[in-house]
Amino acid sequence: MRYLVTADSDVGIVKKTNQDSICAFHANSPVGEIVMAIVCDGMGGLAKGELASATVVRAFSNWFQTKLKYELVKLDMQVIAGKWELMLKELNIKIMSYGKQYQTSLGTTFTGILIIGDAYTAVHVGDTRLYYIGAEMQQLTEDHTVVAQKIRRGEITQDQAETDHQRNVLTQCIGASPHIIPQILFGTVSDGTYLLCSDGFRHKISALEIQRAFQKNMLSTPSQMHAQAKKMILTVKQRQERDNISALLIRADHF
Repeated sequence: MRYLVTADSDVGIVKKTNQDSICAFHANSPVGEIVMAIVCDGMGGLAKGELASATVVRAFSNWFQTKLKYELVKLDMQVIAGKWELMLKELNIKIMSYGKQYQTSLGTTFTGILIIGDAYTAVHVGDTRLYYIGAEMQQLTEDHTVVAQKIRRGEITQDQAETDHQRNVLTQCIGASPHIIPQILFGTVSDGTYLLCSDGFRHKISALEIQRAFQKNMLSTPSQMHAQAKKMILTVKQRQERDNISALLIRADHF
């Protein structure tokens, strides 16, 4: 597989601080191209949300730069996913302890994907999302929110969820939950586009708009990918989205 990667984040039209933190790495290796992409949506007063999300992204960036090479010696995606899960649980304790020490509330979501060759693992907590966009668009992650629970139980419809007053209430996040149970996914990469985004990116645009904007034929070069992401972020801002806005795109091609 061959990959093109781009990422963008915007403070939006209301907030003074961007509490989203993102990272994207793209490297070559003896076992194929490697991509790691992460989006974290922080929450908390003043700059505390930014602190929580940046702390998590920094930890995973350090892992990529210093630890991943050892995993490639005897590659096992399940082992890597297990280590990611353990890292998130340790970060949950660390951030929660900080909050208790300084008598403040802070936390962050996490959606991350690691692609090695044509295999991937994704780990997820909260309501940031990972999508696959091919002939159709598929949400790969499961929202950890009160309304998502209601939908799964059949208590409300998807349309009702869009206006539910608990739409943004999380059932778990890193730094604010006594225990977290990350969702872990494994799969084989397909031709198409993988999108990671914060909830601020998707509230004001439809799934069809996202699918059309990020079809593979619209993303032939990194500059085209970045332009499309910028265009969608601008649309979201014009529609008066009040949150921070982040999107990471991975175009995947067989060769």
